Amino acid sequence: MGKLSFLAGAAVGYVLGARAGRKRYEQITDRADKAWSSEPVQTRVDTARAAVKKQAPVFADKVGEAARLAGSRLKDKVTAEDLPETIHRGSDGQLHADTTGFGPGPGKLP
Repeated sequence: MGKLSFLAGAAVGYVLGARAGRKRYEQITDRADKAWSSEPVQTRVDTARAAVKKQAPVFADKVGEAARLAGSRLKDKVTAEDLPETIHRGSDGQLHADTTGFGPGPGKLP
């Protein structure tokens, strides 16, 4: 009996809450639409839009320069080799290791 009462109460609360919630949601959206459409807000929007249009070329130049610089740095990083002293790239383009000084020496292995 307790579970049935709880479920009935939850269902009634959900229905009433959903109705009240929808009504309140519509009130909020109506007020927001009225505020957005008001003359003072639209005046500020137009001012901001004009400022963005004026500054867009300057911003685009700065972003473009930053992108070119980042691309150049990335290219340098990708093409540069940071190899240990004992490894070098030969004239054939392959990596070669300098093995002198490694291991126990010739004839000393078991």
